[in-house]
Amino acid sequence: MAEVEPGQDPVGEDPRIASLEERIERAEQIEKIRTGERDEKADENTRLGNRVLAELIGGLAGGALVGWVLDRFLGTQPWLLLVFLFLGIIVAFRNIYRISMQRPKE
Repeated sequence: MAEVEPGQDPVGEDPRIASLEERIERAEQIEKIRTGERDEKADENTRLGNRVLAELIGGLAGGALVGWVLDRFLGTQPWLLLVFLFLGIIVAFRNIYRISMQRPKE
């Protein structure tokens, strides 16, 4: 066996260092949670979910609003409201389908 000079660690992995690195990693994860740092991927998914929700609500509300206003001016209540509401639903679902077909960024 080769003799090791004083003050030098033997070659190989020291289990104490591996254990220390694991504890540091766990402490960093706990600190990220405590300080509120977020994962970039989770933020991207949250933005995508908010976009889908906005498309759905915007399509419904926009179609209903346009139909209601036209009904008030033209006196065709409730027909244009229903037509534009359904058009808003169709447009909203088409936009949601387009969003879902986009490839994720790498």
